[in-house]
Amino acid sequence: MRMPLIGDDAPSFTAVTTQGMINFPEDYKGKWVILFSHPADFTPVCTTEFMTFASMQEEFREMNTELIGLSIDSVYSHIAWLKRIEEKIEYKGMKNLEIKFPVIEDLKMDVAKKYGMIQPKASTTQAVRAVFIIDPEAKVRTILYYPQSTGRNMQEIKRIVIALQKNAAEKVATPANWQPGDDVIIPTPNTMEGVKERLGKEEEGKLCLDWFICLKKDSQK
Repeated sequence: MRMPLIGDDAPSFTAVTTQGMINFPEDYKGKWVILFSHPADFTPVCTTEFMTFASMQEEFREMNTELIGLSIDSVYSHIAWLKRIEEKIEYKGMKNLEIKFPVIEDLKMDVAKKYGMIQPKASTTQAVRAVFIIDPEAKVRTILYYPQSTGRNMQEIKRIVIALQKNAAEKVATPANWQPGDDVIIPTPNTMEGVKERLGKEEEGKLCLDWFICLKKDSQK
């Protein structure tokens, strides 16, 4: 089974979750989705990740983005773990966090295998830390993989979603280390006439380093 690549349709699935049955992508039409896997419930790195995602859930929803978690554990294990997090765990000022996004029960590894989340040289019984960012047309737009020992940077995941949404809305690219509000890159001309027009025309708020790399102020500034 080949894992999806950037630009592919995200594989569809029906799954039992902590929030009831979900049908993907039908239940998420018109929304961005962050589908992420974790190795196992009741593990320390995963606990810090889930708390951080839960603390940011409303931020993502304001961006029309929904979270879906997954591990190869039963829904009962998920529920017990999420309740333990809510009732007992405090980390970096986060506490009493109710994790409202669905967490998939994937005991048979059906969804994990469709998304290449099982990597045998890491583990045959646990998923790696995979992240798939999926657009409102159910196309895969970003794929991130982390080893089991390394926690994810949720601010970076949020930054990627913002950049993808900006590209979709404005057809601009984002440079290295871009943060919201920084200058963005204007598409490069693909004809000689376009190059001449770009080099011969000055525009307020636009900075050209050469014909193939021009930046402009972020529309949000």
